[in-house]
Amino acid sequence: MKNKKSVNKAMQQIRELPQDELVARDGALRKEKFLLRAQAKSGQLESPAKIRTARRNLARVMTELNKRASAGK
Repeated sequence: MKNKKSVNKAMQQIRELPQDELVARDGALRKEKFLLRAQAKSGQLESPAKIRTARRNLARVMTELNKRASAGK
């Protein structure tokens, strides 16, 4: 399990990204998550922890996008 400092560092890096980079990363992470789930179903996935990591990274990006959207209203 990652410690709190590394999670905060990851969030800080995400907060510093421009809006268009966040949207691009959101799409890339969604695609990665889809491909990892497909690999898991076909039995080709090497590490099931990759799915969890991709899901959490996607959630971090989505959280920042939602914060920016609500702040802009």
